[in-house]
Amino acid sequence: MRYTFPFGQPIIPVRQVDNGHSKKMFILGVYASAVHVKWYGADGKLRIRAMAVASEPEIFWRGNNEYVKEVIRKINLNPKYGHLEPADTAFNGPSGICLDENYLRPLGLTRDDVWLCDLLPESRKNKSQEKALFKTYDKEVDISYNFPPVPKCIADEHRIKEIISELEKSGAKRIILLGDEPIKYFLYRFKPKIGKLSSIEPYGKEVEFCINGMPYNALCLAHPRQTARLGKSNQLWYERHKNWINNIKN
Repeated sequence: MRYTFPFGQPIIPVRQVDNGHSKKMFILGVYASAVHVKWYGADGKLRIRAMAVASEPEIFWRGNNEYVKEVIRKINLNPKYGHLEPADTAFNGPSGICLDENYLRPLGLTRDDVWLCDLLPESRKNKSQEKALFKTYDKEVDISYNFPPVPKCIADEHRIKEIISELEKSGAKRIILLGDEPIKYFLYRFKPKIGKLSSIEPYGKEVEFCINGMPYNALCLAHPRQTARLGKSNQLWYERHKNWINNIKN
């Protein structure tokens, strides 16, 4: 099945590029984000201030306005639908920036040291995006799209096997799991006593487990949504992660 964003761009899986080097850490997130734009109607009024229209150019993308402009040129929107502009910088690449600042840097790691992966490598439509599209796009634009919502099961057996293959290819023996979903869909299969982040005390304690007879250590941390206060977030996890960073520095 071919998935597409509003205005027609294909939804492409976003995966780590293998550079052949063994990694110090494997990082597992939830699902890929997207390139976001502002959409103005033909009357010049803002319709959607952060609209997903293309796949990220790389996993945990850090944002780049020139790339967003390139995407807009590629869409080449008919003026009868209005025009597109880059969304505010806070909507493009915030998770990637947060990953660098709140996870890698405190651990003394760089992007070259890690293998990045998501439970679901393609972007998915969240509830707020669904609501915005229904309210405006679906009533004003006749360019069809197939932008699926976040599935009930984010990673099935086939996908877990793919993730294990990536993990083995990375050479890493330590894994960072970002939030509850990677714990629920990945770690729980090998460590069934742990089903969510709150099961691990103290925050930042590493968990030992095995896959195919090989030992690994999992560092379970809050999702970037929490640690960078992106959208709806939980103050408790923000504070716990902040304290974890301070403890590493000291």
